[in-house]
This record gives sequence, C-alpha cells and structure tokens, in this order.
Amino acid sequence: MPYISTKTNVKLTDDKCEAIKKKLGKAIELIPGKSENWLMISFEDDGKMYFRGKNDKPLAFVEVKLFGKASRDAYNNLTREITDILNDELNIQPDCIYVKYEEVSNWGWNGSNF
Repeated sequence: MPYISTKTNVKLTDDKCEAIKKKLGKAIELIPGKSENWLMISFEDDGKMYFRGKNDKPLAFVEVKLFGKASRDAYNNLTREITDILNDELNIQPDCIYVKYEEVSNWGWNGSNF
C-alpha cells in the first residue's frame, strides 16, 4: 500500500506524468514486498516553491508513504531512483529534490483496515 506524491514547480505534460508514473511503478519494487499493483501516485505541478530563499530552479518534494516498514538501505535505494527519475524526466537537479518517508501502521482500503 504505498503512496507517492510529487509536488513540483515544473509544469507537467500528460506524457511526462505517464513516463514518471511508469518509472515509479518499477522503482517501488526496491522496497521489499511493494509493487505497482498497490501503488497510488499523485502529482501537483506548476506550484510556487522556494528553496534556499529562491524560486529560480526546478524543485521537487516527494512524499512516500507505505504500510509497514522498510530498511534504511531500501529507502536509500528508492531515494536514489526517485532522484534519477526526476532528473531524467524533468531536469531537476538532485540537490533540488527532497524525499520524505512515512511508515504507516494503520492503512484503510475497501471499507476496512489492514
């Protein structure tokens, strides 16, 4: 039950959303037991974002929420992959990307909780 939310100040085309979605679907497998089959993704683009007091560069803030826990190594691998994806697809430099992880112990779906 992972969820990946990406906020950026870059305007996303439908093609870019599709390309990033597809790559994130593969990347989530870096977390043991997770797959695209349960992955939900959202994008918020063209936002007002500032980093280091400026808004002169492409930026991204990515939140990854998942049911359960993962190792530090798995998170490091996923961060590297997310950073590579956003750099390749949107030309956002790695030092302009934050990735936040949240482990959730209660997750609801289909009218009940896991």
